[in-house]
Amino acid sequence: MDNVSVITTFTLSGLNGTANYRVPLFALTLLCYCVIWLVNVTVIVTIIVDKSLHEPMYIFLCNLCINGLYGTSGFYPKFLIDLLSPTHVISYAGCFLQAFVLYSSAGADFSLLALMAYDRYVAICQPLLYHSVMTKQRICVFVFFAWLMPFFLLFVSSITSTMRLCGSHIPKIYCVNFYIFNLACSVSILSIIIPYFNFTFYFGHAVFVVWTYIYMIKTCLRSKENRSKFMKTCLPHLLTLTVFVVSLLFDVFYMRFGSKDLPQSVQNFMAMEFLLFPPIVNPIIYGFQLTQIRKRIQHFVRINVNNVFSNICDFH
Repeated sequence: MDNVSVITTFTLSGLNGTANYRVPLFALTLLCYCVIWLVNVTVIVTIIVDKSLHEPMYIFLCNLCINGLYGTSGFYPKFLIDLLSPTHVISYAGCFLQAFVLYSSAGADFSLLALMAYDRYVAICQPLLYHSVMTKQRICVFVFFAWLMPFFLLFVSSITSTMRLCGSHIPKIYCVNFYIFNLACSVSILSIIIPYFNFTFYFGHAVFVVWTYIYMIKTCLRSKENRSKFMKTCLPHLLTLTVFVVSLLFDVFYMRFGSKDLPQSVQNFMAMEFLLFPPIVNPIIYGFQLTQIRKRIQHFVRINVNNVFSNICDFH
């Protein structure tokens, strides 16, 4: 019998054994998801509303925050439902959709961070050419391809969705292509080539970012002004990049090489890292470190607090 026609749902086993503390975990997860929306929407709205922030660095940051909301929407709603449900299943189509959203979001994050590194490289190493290089048209093209290239992973999903599967058990709290590949009845050459191609493509991003920072550091050592610019704008980007890469690599390396003897709660935490820390930390780092964004947010909060107090006084 063809197993493809039988499998209509996948079972996610990552939450097995968490029955005793699902409600506190649900409340904590919901709080984290609300914080993710709050901090990202605050930065997005601030950048969109304030025309003085319509510059390349802030446009890339705005897209980074939008991507954070896109990626987390592929995980948190389903995870919250699973925390309160006795069974943890996901439909065949839903599993591939979730895997696609998570993978494409991670790819877009990497592309946008690479663009932000390039923006800082031009600003510090070639300041006289900055406005001629980072034109509005070029920024639109950069952002378009930063979003478009990860959607090549849709091709991966279409390949895996046509494979004959001999199982439906995924030992994780969400769907990933790696485990779906492992359920295939036979190994396809495309299922080997495409992941390695994607890895090589994004490894090229990493090499490019390292190259830009080497040149930026060399330039900054020769100028006090450039050192100040580096600390104000490059340090937040470097922290953001580090948080994202470390969080993602923890999950990727554990999934492929890690011991299965680790407690399930530790495995779940490692799986959630890149969906928890970058979406919260990124807007907070930039919101506090970049003076213009911090001032705009403080101004916005001050106005709203004054309005609230004014309304209370008028009421009394």
